[in-house]
Amino acid sequence: MNLDALVAEASAVLDDATEPFLAGHRAESAVSKKGNDFATEVDLAIERQVVDALVKATGIEVHGEEFGGADVDSPWVWVLDPVDGTFNYAAGSPMAGILLGLLRDGEPVAGLTWLPFIDQRYTAVTGGPLMKNGAPQPPLKRSELTNALVGAGSFSADSRARFPGQYRVAVLENLSRLSSRLRMHGSTGIDLAYVADGILGGALSFGSHVWDHAAGVALVRAAGGIVTDLAGEPWTPASTSALAAAPGVHEEILDILRSTGQPEDYRC
Repeated sequence: MNLDALVAEASAVLDDATEPFLAGHRAESAVSKKGNDFATEVDLAIERQVVDALVKATGIEVHGEEFGGADVDSPWVWVLDPVDGTFNYAAGSPMAGILLGLLRDGEPVAGLTWLPFIDQRYTAVTGGPLMKNGAPQPPLKRSELTNALVGAGSFSADSRARFPGQYRVAVLENLSRLSSRLRMHGSTGIDLAYVADGILGGALSFGSHVWDHAAGVALVRAAGGIVTDLAGEPWTPASTSALAAAPGVHEEILDILRSTGQPEDYRC
Protein backbone atom coordinates (compact mmCIF):
# COMPACT_ATOMS: atom_id res chain seq x y z
CA MET A 1 0.00 0.00 0.00
CA ASN A 2 1.22 3.49 -0.87
CA LEU A 3 0.29 5.46 2.24
CA ASP A 4 0.81 8.88 0.66
CA ALA A 5 -1.49 7.94 -2.21
CA LEU A 6 -4.12 6.62 0.19
CA VAL A 7 -3.98 9.84 2.23
CA ALA A 8 -4.38 11.88 -0.97
CA GLU A 9 -7.48 9.88 -1.89
CA ALA A 10 -8.86 10.18 1.63
CA SER A 11 -8.16 13.92 1.70
CA ALA A 12 -10.32 14.42 -1.38
CA VAL A 13 -13.10 12.42 0.27
CA LEU A 14 -12.97 14.55 3.44
CA ASP A 15 -12.86 17.74 1.38
CA ASP A 16 -16.13 16.64 -0.24
CA ALA A 17 -17.61 16.12 3.23
CA THR A 18 -16.65 19.60 4.39
CA GLU A 19 -19.62 21.39 2.83
CA PRO A 20 -22.32 19.29 4.53
CA PHE A 21 -20.30 19.45 7.76
CA LEU A 22 -20.33 23.27 7.68
CA ALA A 23 -23.96 23.45 6.59
CA GLY A 24 -25.15 21.24 9.45
CA HIS A 25 -23.73 23.36 12.29
CA ARG A 26 -26.06 23.46 15.31
CA ALA A 27 -27.80 20.27 14.18
CA GLU A 28 -30.01 18.75 16.87
CA SER A 29 -29.80 15.27 18.36
CA ALA A 30 -31.22 12.57 16.13
CA VAL A 31 -30.06 9.36 17.81
CA SER A 32 -29.64 8.89 21.55
CA LYS A 33 -26.71 6.80 22.78
CA LYS A 34 -25.42 5.63 26.13
CA GLY A 35 -25.77 8.19 28.91
CA ASN A 36 -26.31 11.70 27.57
CA ASP A 37 -24.42 11.10 24.33
CA PHE A 38 -26.13 11.49 20.97
CA ALA A 39 -25.59 11.69 17.23
CA THR A 40 -26.98 14.26 14.81
CA GLU A 41 -28.35 13.62 11.32
CA VAL A 42 -25.10 15.17 10.09
CA ASP A 43 -23.05 12.45 11.84
CA LEU A 44 -25.11 9.80 10.09
CA ALA A 45 -25.11 11.44 6.66
CA ILE A 46 -21.39 12.21 6.62
CA GLU A 47 -20.50 8.70 7.75
CA ARG A 48 -22.57 7.21 4.92
CA GLN A 49 -21.00 9.59 2.39
CA VAL A 50 -17.41 9.12 3.53
CA VAL A 51 -17.65 5.33 3.89
CA ASP A 52 -19.08 4.91 0.40
CA ALA A 53 -16.49 7.22 -1.18
CA LEU A 54 -13.52 5.73 0.72
CA VAL A 55 -14.34 2.15 -0.23
CA LYS A 56 -14.76 3.14 -3.88
CA ALA A 57 -11.55 5.21 -3.93
CA THR A 58 -9.23 2.98 -1.91
CA GLY A 59 -10.77 -0.48 -1.76
CA ILE A 60 -10.31 -0.49 2.02
CA GLU A 61 -13.30 -1.08 4.30
CA VAL A 62 -14.29 1.38 7.04
CA HIS A 63 -15.18 1.12 10.73
CA GLY A 64 -17.32 4.12 11.66
CA GLU A 65 -18.58 5.44 14.96
CA GLU A 66 -22.24 5.39 13.99
CA PHE A 67 -22.65 2.23 11.90
CA GLY A 68 -19.63 0.11 12.77
CA GLY A 69 -18.25 -1.87 9.85
CA ALA A 70 -15.02 -3.78 9.31
CA ASP A 71 -13.22 -5.09 12.39
CA VAL A 72 -10.55 -2.73 13.70
CA ASP A 73 -8.11 -5.65 13.80
CA SER A 74 -8.44 -6.17 10.04
CA PRO A 75 -5.20 -6.14 8.02
CA TRP A 76 -6.23 -2.73 6.67
CA VAL A 77 -9.15 -0.60 7.89
CA TRP A 78 -10.14 3.05 7.96
CA VAL A 79 -11.54 4.27 11.30
CA LEU A 80 -13.94 7.21 11.02
CA ASP A 81 -15.50 9.70 13.42
CA PRO A 82 -17.78 11.80 11.19
CA VAL A 83 -18.29 14.54 13.80
CA ASP A 84 -15.87 14.60 16.70
CA GLY A 85 -17.00 17.02 19.40
CA THR A 86 -20.71 16.45 18.75
CA PHE A 87 -21.81 18.46 21.79
CA ASN A 88 -19.72 21.39 20.57
CA TYR A 89 -21.07 20.97 17.04
CA ALA A 90 -24.70 20.92 18.14
CA ALA A 91 -24.17 23.95 20.41
CA GLY A 92 -22.59 26.00 17.62
CA SER A 93 -18.98 25.83 18.81
CA PRO A 94 -16.31 25.62 16.09
CA MET A 95 -14.34 23.05 18.12
CA ALA A 96 -15.41 20.02 16.12
CA GLY A 97 -13.99 18.05 13.24
CA ILE A 98 -13.85 14.92 11.10
CA LEU A 99 -11.36 12.23 12.13
CA LEU A 100 -10.05 9.47 9.89
CA GLY A 101 -7.31 7.01 10.80
CA LEU A 102 -5.86 4.12 8.85
CA LEU A 103 -4.94 0.99 10.82
CA ARG A 104 -2.72 -1.79 9.57
CA ASP A 105 -3.10 -4.87 11.78
CA GLY A 106 -4.23 -2.56 14.56
CA GLU A 107 -1.36 -0.07 14.18
CA PRO A 108 -2.19 3.53 13.18
CA VAL A 109 -0.17 4.19 10.01
CA ALA A 110 -1.94 7.32 8.73
CA GLY A 111 -4.18 9.99 10.18
CA LEU A 112 -6.34 12.82 8.88
CA THR A 113 -8.02 15.44 11.08
CA TRP A 114 -10.20 18.02 9.36
CA LEU A 115 -11.29 21.11 11.34
CA PRO A 116 -13.52 22.88 8.81
CA PHE A 117 -14.69 25.78 10.98
CA ILE A 118 -11.14 27.01 11.51
CA ASP A 119 -9.81 25.84 8.12
CA GLN A 120 -7.17 23.48 9.48
CA ARG A 121 -6.37 20.13 7.90
CA TYR A 122 -3.82 17.76 9.42
CA THR A 123 -2.41 14.65 7.75
CA ALA A 124 0.47 12.31 8.47
CA VAL A 125 1.81 8.88 7.62
CA THR A 126 4.19 6.68 9.56
CA GLY A 127 7.61 8.30 9.71
CA GLY A 128 6.27 11.84 9.37
CA PRO A 129 6.33 14.70 8.93
CA LEU A 130 3.08 16.15 10.20
CA MET A 131 1.38 18.09 7.41
CA LYS A 132 -0.80 21.10 8.19
CA ASN A 133 -2.81 22.48 5.27
CA GLY A 134 -0.36 20.73 2.97
CA ALA A 135 2.81 22.16 4.54
CA PRO A 136 5.28 20.04 6.53
CA GLN A 137 5.63 20.97 10.19
CA PRO A 138 8.80 20.73 12.32
CA PRO A 139 9.10 17.68 14.59
CA LEU A 140 8.24 18.08 18.25
CA LYS A 141 11.08 19.06 20.54
CA ARG A 142 11.66 17.85 24.06
CA SER A 143 9.76 20.13 26.43
CA GLU A 144 8.75 20.60 30.06
CA LEU A 145 5.33 20.44 31.64
CA THR A 146 5.70 23.85 33.31
CA ASN A 147 5.81 25.48 29.87
CA ALA A 148 3.03 23.42 28.29
CA LEU A 149 -0.67 23.76 27.63
CA VAL A 150 -2.36 20.47 28.55
CA GLY A 151 -5.67 19.25 27.13
CA ALA A 152 -8.02 17.10 29.19
CA GLY A 153 -11.27 15.30 28.47
CA SER A 154 -14.53 16.54 29.94
CA PHE A 155 -16.26 14.68 32.78
CA SER A 156 -18.72 14.72 35.66
CA ALA A 157 -17.18 14.74 39.12
CA ASP A 158 -19.89 12.28 40.24
CA SER A 159 -19.24 9.80 37.44
CA ARG A 160 -18.51 6.19 38.43
CA ALA A 161 -17.15 5.23 35.02
CA ARG A 162 -13.93 3.31 34.33
CA PHE A 163 -12.04 6.43 35.42
CA PRO A 164 -14.26 7.86 38.19
CA GLY A 165 -14.93 11.57 38.29
CA GLN A 166 -13.07 12.01 41.55
CA TYR A 167 -9.98 10.34 40.05
CA ARG A 168 -10.09 12.77 37.13
CA VAL A 169 -10.44 15.69 39.55
CA ALA A 170 -7.37 14.46 41.43
CA VAL A 171 -5.38 14.08 38.20
CA LEU A 172 -6.21 17.62 37.08
CA GLU A 173 -5.49 19.00 40.55
CA ASN A 174 -2.06 17.39 40.56
CA LEU A 175 -1.35 18.51 37.00
CA SER A 176 -2.28 22.08 37.91
CA ARG A 177 0.50 22.19 40.48
CA LEU A 178 3.06 22.02 37.66
CA SER A 179 1.05 23.53 34.81
CA SER A 180 -1.68 26.09 35.35
CA ARG A 181 -2.46 25.94 31.63
CA LEU A 182 -5.09 23.20 31.53
CA ARG A 183 -7.54 23.28 28.62
CA MET A 184 -10.80 21.40 27.97
CA HIS A 185 -11.73 21.59 24.29
CA GLY A 186 -14.44 18.93 24.31
CA SER A 187 -12.87 17.15 21.32
CA THR A 188 -10.31 14.38 21.67
CA GLY A 189 -9.42 14.73 18.00
CA ILE A 190 -8.56 18.40 18.39
CA ASP A 191 -6.51 17.69 21.52
CA LEU A 192 -4.43 15.07 19.72
CA ALA A 193 -3.96 17.15 16.57
CA TYR A 194 -2.84 20.08 18.70
CA VAL A 195 -0.32 17.91 20.54
CA ALA A 196 1.08 16.88 17.15
CA ASP A 197 1.21 20.54 16.10
CA GLY A 198 2.98 21.63 19.29
CA ILE A 199 0.07 23.80 20.41
CA LEU A 200 -0.56 21.53 23.37
CA GLY A 201 2.37 19.96 25.16
CA GLY A 202 0.19 17.03 26.17
CA ALA A 203 -3.36 15.71 26.32
CA LEU A 204 -5.19 13.12 28.40
CA SER A 205 -8.18 11.14 27.20
CA PHE A 206 -10.21 9.06 29.63
CA GLY A 207 -12.14 7.47 26.76
CA SER A 208 -11.80 4.12 25.01
CA HIS A 209 -13.35 4.73 21.58
CA VAL A 210 -10.94 3.87 18.78
CA TRP A 211 -12.55 6.40 16.40
CA ASP A 212 -11.70 9.23 18.81
CA HIS A 213 -8.02 8.28 18.86
CA ALA A 214 -6.83 6.48 15.72
CA ALA A 215 -6.27 9.55 13.55
CA GLY A 216 -4.64 11.59 16.31
CA VAL A 217 -2.34 8.79 17.45
CA ALA A 218 -0.95 8.61 13.91
CA LEU A 219 -0.49 12.40 13.82
CA VAL A 220 1.28 12.61 17.18
CA ARG A 221 3.63 9.72 16.51
CA ALA A 222 4.49 11.05 13.04
CA ALA A 223 5.33 14.41 14.63
CA GLY A 224 7.73 12.76 17.09
CA GLY A 225 5.41 12.64 20.09
CA ILE A 226 4.55 9.72 22.36
CA VAL A 227 1.14 8.09 22.80
CA THR A 228 0.40 5.53 25.50
CA ASP A 229 -2.52 4.73 27.73
CA LEU A 230 -2.67 6.35 31.16
CA ALA A 231 -0.68 3.44 32.62
CA GLY A 232 2.17 4.06 30.19
CA GLU A 233 1.53 1.11 27.87
CA PRO A 234 1.67 1.80 24.11
CA TRP A 235 -1.71 2.86 22.74
CA THR A 236 -3.61 0.22 20.76
CA PRO A 237 -7.20 0.08 19.47
CA ALA A 238 -8.07 -1.87 22.63
CA SER A 239 -6.72 0.82 24.99
CA THR A 240 -9.19 2.32 27.45
CA SER A 241 -7.43 5.70 27.67
CA ALA A 242 -4.72 7.77 26.03
CA LEU A 243 -1.86 10.04 27.03
CA ALA A 244 -0.30 11.94 24.13
CA ALA A 245 2.54 14.37 24.65
CA ALA A 246 5.83 15.74 23.48
CA PRO A 247 8.98 14.00 24.75
CA GLY A 248 9.72 15.13 28.28
CA VAL A 249 6.16 16.25 28.95
CA HIS A 250 4.93 12.71 28.52
CA GLU A 251 7.27 11.42 31.20
CA GLU A 252 6.28 14.18 33.63
CA ILE A 253 2.55 13.60 33.17
CA LEU A 254 3.03 9.86 33.53
CA ASP A 255 4.83 10.43 36.84
CA ILE A 256 1.89 12.54 38.04
CA LEU A 257 -0.59 9.86 37.02
CA ARG A 258 1.36 7.22 38.90
CA SER A 259 1.58 9.37 42.03
CA THR A 260 -2.17 10.04 41.89
CA GLY A 261 -2.90 6.35 42.41
CA GLN A 262 -5.26 3.91 40.74
CA PRO A 263 -8.76 4.83 39.53
CA GLU A 264 -10.18 2.17 41.87
CA ASP A 265 -8.82 4.15 44.82
CA TYR A 266 -11.37 6.89 44.01
CA ARG A 267 -14.42 4.71 43.49
CA CYS A 268 -17.05 5.32 46.18
